[in-house]
Amino acid sequence: MKPERQKFLLRPSLKLIGPKGMQQPEKQRLGGMMISTAMENPPGQKMPSTATSSGSASHKKITHPHRCAFGGPPLPCVMSAPWEDILPVLRSRGIVPTASVRDELVKLEDLKGVLDCAEAVAFDKGFLTAEILEDMVAVWRGKQRMMANQPAAQPATSPLPAPPINSTNNTDLGRTIAPIHEPEPLDVRFRNNLPDWKESDFSEHANDASSDILVHYDITGNSTTEGKMSDITSCFSDRLTSIRKMIIQNSRLPRTPTEIVRLHAESSRYQGYENKAVAIGLVNEPRYTKNGHLIWNLEDETGELTCLLTKRKGDDRDRAHEQILEAGLMPDDVLGVSGTFSQTGDLFYVDDLHFPMKEKHIKASSEHGVSVAFLSDIHVGSKTFLEAQWHKMVRWFHTDPLAKTIKYLILSGDCVDGVGIYPGQDSELSIPDLYGQYQEFARLLELLPDWVECVMLPGNHDAVRPAEPQPTFEKDIQQDYNTTTFVGNPCDFSLHGVRHLSYHGKSIDDFVAGLRTVTYADPVEAMRQMLRRRHLAPQWGGKTPLSPEPEDGLVIREVPDIFVTGHVHGHACIDYKGTTLICSSTWQDQTSYQRMLGFQPKPCMLTIVNLKSHATTAIPFA
Repeated sequence: MKPERQKFLLRPSLKLIGPKGMQQPEKQRLGGMMISTAMENPPGQKMPSTATSSGSASHKKITHPHRCAFGGPPLPCVMSAPWEDILPVLRSRGIVPTASVRDELVKLEDLKGVLDCAEAVAFDKGFLTAEILEDMVAVWRGKQRMMANQPAAQPATSPLPAPPINSTNNTDLGRTIAPIHEPEPLDVRFRNNLPDWKESDFSEHANDASSDILVHYDITGNSTTEGKMSDITSCFSDRLTSIRKMIIQNSRLPRTPTEIVRLHAESSRYQGYENKAVAIGLVNEPRYTKNGHLIWNLEDETGELTCLLTKRKGDDRDRAHEQILEAGLMPDDVLGVSGTFSQTGDLFYVDDLHFPMKEKHIKASSEHGVSVAFLSDIHVGSKTFLEAQWHKMVRWFHTDPLAKTIKYLILSGDCVDGVGIYPGQDSELSIPDLYGQYQEFARLLELLPDWVECVMLPGNHDAVRPAEPQPTFEKDIQQDYNTTTFVGNPCDFSLHGVRHLSYHGKSIDDFVAGLRTVTYADPVEAMRQMLRRRHLAPQWGGKTPLSPEPEDGLVIREVPDIFVTGHVHGHACIDYKGTTLICSSTWQDQTSYQRMLGFQPKPCMLTIVNLKSHATTAIPFA
């Protein structure tokens, strides 16, 4: 439903009248608005008085120039345009001002200049809020100061040139999205309170080691599904069989698991606390009771079991138990349960849940001290792609000693914005041609030094099938790239013996919707849950389209040393049970959709991991 159009009261025109005997200042029309040509009076002289809205003159002395409500230096005391002249300008641009910005629009010195900054803050048309106007004013003010800091042209008659203005001394800068004249990067080892990286942890130049990429799993060329019911059955059967083995191997089960049909037949043996039953199966229809208990159906190849996990009190409380109750379960999870039957035998009381994750993983280390960097969601072709910050990173790659250790750059999907991904995307594209977007990204990668090799996989914005696992890009796209290895999504591969699992991360949307402890502000929690379940996207029929391959390609069959995702435009790098979890940063500014949701991305953070020491650091370029 479209929001109702707001009605605004139009303020009567301001009549400029001066003291008795004083000539009226002339008016001229600029950009469809009436403005006064009167300049600020010298000290000691009275300003012309203005009439009230009823038309009667009020002779008040103006003692200070106008100051913008958003802060910053005072604006020149030039008479503002009346509201009835401003409104047609806004309507011609498709802008609807909210009531909170009306007074600020009237006070603006250069309305057209501020409105021309709309594209810089990813605002096209629609409701103009105070927050958006504040960003536009900040961009406009920054442009004005950059123009003021340019050295003035010296007249030919001047015997000596005027000293140039030192723009670096001007610290009162407005916020700019992508400045035209980027400052040179500072020494990032000591920027922004980052932890100092040790040269001993990043010791080897990338050119000193030959390329060593070994792909363990990639769906490209191996997809055999026809989408039939038999394929779906085979996929879930393989998932259950594979993860059941992991649970038996890694979890401390009180006894050997039993088929569900046999448990029902012998339910009387497993009543009370003396004899516990154990079953492993797929979770179906998890839900909460009105008292906060968790109930679900567990099914295997033989039957189905109704399970109940109750809230505990007093001495029976257990932290792991409470965490599961707090988070919930994902549909189609594979897990083990141990507990007892009710007296009627139709309900299974769960004492413990058993997941397939190992208690601790031991990382493998490379013999070479080269490093790998991680990025995702570049979104080339979007108007909000941060191109100036990309060139800033390129300069850093060519000059910084840490950059010379980076042998590989992992690009975890959505490197271009794509075409036709969501309604209205065309108006937000700077490159409307899909192949043109990939060609531009290939050009941007060519700017990196020749010692950097790229590994590139697709995401949900890329020109591949949406169902996961996704095969890699077509040859028509690959032909524009030189030093890039193309793989599918997800991809399990090793770099110099260090195992990586790279996944774009579309299923994070399902984890946010399905688990109460997972949020977009903390995407690594979704990654923890993926590792805990040993599956990247367990839910069938959710937000993530899945391809039912006879062998489930989203099972995490080997625990990786480094697990990386993207998709949510956040950034994080932590250790979880011996695995380095990386949520790769985006290179796209806040979009209009994200602004509507109140989501603030964390762009332009380059995560770096050394393959020998496993030391990590993150370099900001925004």
